[in-house]
Amino acid sequence: MFTLQSVELRYGGTVALDGLDLDIKSGEQVCLIGPSGAGKSSLLGLLNGRTAATSGHVSVEGTDLAKLSGKELQKLRSRIAWVPQDLGLVSSLRVHQNVACGRVAEKGFWGLLRSLLGMRASEKAVIHELLKRVGIEEKIFQRADHLSGGQQQRVAIARALYQQPSAILADEPVSAVDPERARDLVALLSTLAKEEGVTLVMSLHDLTLARQFFDRVIGLRDGRVVFDGRADDAGVRDLYRLGGEAMPDPSVVS
Repeated sequence: MFTLQSVELRYGGTVALDGLDLDIKSGEQVCLIGPSGAGKSSLLGLLNGRTAATSGHVSVEGTDLAKLSGKELQKLRSRIAWVPQDLGLVSSLRVHQNVACGRVAEKGFWGLLRSLLGMRASEKAVIHELLKRVGIEEKIFQRADHLSGGQQQRVAIARALYQQPSAILADEPVSAVDPERARDLVALLSTLAKEEGVTLVMSLHDLTLARQFFDRVIGLRDGRVVFDGRADDAGVRDLYRLGGEAMPDPSVVS
């Protein structure tokens, strides 16, 4: 699904990613872990073509992103759903309209605008079903800014699924909710990705969630991969050292 070969990413004189070699297979579920500034968001930006590598090669489904035209890149990005840390919802729009925004890369601005102004009954039915799957179907006509933080995150998940993607990239999607809701949302996103057969790459700060829901964890520090594998006990200890944190009680992470 995603392949990085000797990838470097610089912002001016700052090295965000340094010599990355990664291969993420189709259908795989991967968690990115590391302290702030480790390069997690930069890596996700490369995977969906939002950011171009300074050097090296980034390939998606066997296609080198650097060789794509603007239109070709837009078409490819329409198959990669993006859930940003701030969720990217339009606060003044209704829930069903925010979900419909998942296909902006496919429809273009004017096509999306026509859909928002005169949404067909068939589109509303699909969106209602997605909202039912994430547990907030009764909120379909609510404004986004009238929802709780957890409900807004479920709208963002439904929007990602409405895109009918081959992959979902989620950048710290549960950073704004309490631990219990965070666990429920990570579980929901993981389950839905498995049901749809799509690749899931998610960045998290919570190592307990990473260990509980992901078979593969990639630890980043200073733009480099320092751990890549199962989050077993030794791996979890290594990952905690990335952020200078103490190892939690084993009963919590078991």
